[in-house]
Amino acid sequence: MFRSRPKPDEPRAGQESVWDYPRPPRLERTHKRIEIWLGGEKIADTTEAFRVLETSHPPGYYLPPEAFAPGVLAVAQGRSVCEFKGAATYWTLSAGGKTAEAAGWSYEDPTPAFRDMAGYIAVYPGRMDECRLDGEKVVPQPGTFYGGWITSDVVGPFKGEPGTMGW
Repeated sequence: MFRSRPKPDEPRAGQESVWDYPRPPRLERTHKRIEIWLGGEKIADTTEAFRVLETSHPPGYYLPPEAFAPGVLAVAQGRSVCEFKGAATYWTLSAGGKTAEAAGWSYEDPTPAFRDMAGYIAVYPGRMDECRLDGEKVVPQPGTFYGGWITSDVVGPFKGEPGTMGW
């Protein structure tokens, strides 16, 4: 069932509303520090990533493959296609005796608008032990399909919450 666009939360100073993000999405370089833990081990750390901004979604973060510890990443089964970014490759992440099947994805040959992030890897923050953005613990975007990172500098409401499929 289609639901009309909700009234966006009002951003305070230093915050962004996901309702001001564009559609189609926009790719931006970010130099915020991104840290990811799985199985009690830090598996990724970088200040050289990209973020994807799309209406109604908290940002998704894509890290260079070299940001991940050796042996963490393995190509996984599955494939999907984003109308904006192209065909996704999925990744299984393993560390500290814990395995998260198909918990990451990348666009190895993305559309021209996203060419700069070719091969960069995003993860579902809810499938990791913890993800941090500039030291702040990330809240995963609601739902099982989306991989956005909610922090104190973004306001919603966010797609993925119950009743939002028609947005």
